[in-house]
Amino acid sequence: MEARAVVKGFQFCTWIDSEEAAHLPKSNRHHRHVAVDYNHWNPASAVESGNFHAHFDESLVLKSKSQEIEPYLSGRCIYLVGMMGSGKTTVGKILSQALNYSFIDSDTFVEHEVGGKSVAEIFKHYGERFFRDKETEALRKLSMLQRYVVSTGGGAVVRPVNWKCMQKGISVWLDVPLEALAQRIADVGTGSRPLLSHGGPGEPAEKRSYMFSSHKIAFKFILTLTYLSNIFEERGEAYANANARVSLENIAAKKGYRDVSNLTPTAIALEALQEIEGYLEEERGRARVF
Repeated sequence: MEARAVVKGFQFCTWIDSEEAAHLPKSNRHHRHVAVDYNHWNPASAVESGNFHAHFDESLVLKSKSQEIEPYLSGRCIYLVGMMGSGKTTVGKILSQALNYSFIDSDTFVEHEVGGKSVAEIFKHYGERFFRDKETEALRKLSMLQRYVVSTGGGAVVRPVNWKCMQKGISVWLDVPLEALAQRIADVGTGSRPLLSHGGPGEPAEKRSYMFSSHKIAFKFILTLTYLSNIFEERGEAYANANARVSLENIAAKKGYRDVSNLTPTAIALEALQEIEGYLEEERGRARVF
């Protein structure tokens, strides 16, 4: 099979999704504000960096839960959707290991298909439309496979045809507060985020490049948050189409944390499995009705 041959032909990386501004009805009903303790923020966020040590009990519970639900997945792929920097790659790798699935980042798939050029280079040399077409092609090929956890690009949700591909599996939205995302991205820079580093909604590329090169941490955070808010307003309803939603705000509240950056990727992956389990139960319930 063509897709399987391509998947086997390259190494996966941990680069996390590119971005575009979609044209969806504006809505902020899913946008939640949550306290983020910037005085104790770790720039190498546990979720995105992958440098973490999960609590032993979380790992045991994760493995147990994965063994419970894996038979009911019937080999279907799991597609992780969400904003840039939401941790889809890190959480996706944990889920794939727990479920004995393989893992792939759809952006990495596209990079391989375009001769190894990075997503940022593809945006620069070929334009956003070209990248989105390649992204759709990648999702179509991946939808023919089984037993994969797929980390999608942040803008993959804006095309209905992409949802048609993902509906062959189970989609999971990693819903991270925008303040936390803005802090992560401001800390590590925007070089690998095409929509933030090569222009985007409302500003010419030259001005955006100047603003993001500023060494004023607070200014970078506010500016990043503004652009993320604009992107989210255009995509929020599309993310909500996912079969399951993992809210980091809700996980933090259950654990008594005031800062979502205290959550381990394993805890987030466990919540994802629990949400998937809930979706599977609803699915079985609908099947009994009919």
